[in-house]
Amino acid sequence: MALEIAERLGLAVWVKDLKAARSLGRFGNIHYVSKRLKYVFLYVDGKKANQLIYRIERMPFVTRVDRSLRRELATEFHKPMNTTSN
Repeated sequence: MALEIAERLGLAVWVKDLKAARSLGRFGNIHYVSKRLKYVFLYVDGKKANQLIYRIERMPFVTRVDRSLRRELATEFHKPMNTTSN
């Protein structure tokens, strides 16, 4: 029995009202809420991401939704060659 891990996508949801932002928990897992900058970072199912983003954008208290760019970042780093000049 193999356990499959669901692909997750991080979303930064910019909101007008933080109280109303609590309702975003029904779309995914709320990871962080910034009171000062008024955004919520949540993780959603990667397979349903486009559908969920469309639904979230249509909510009256949401100003903008940004996808996480973590997948596009290089995660393999190479040690630089020792270039000491004498």
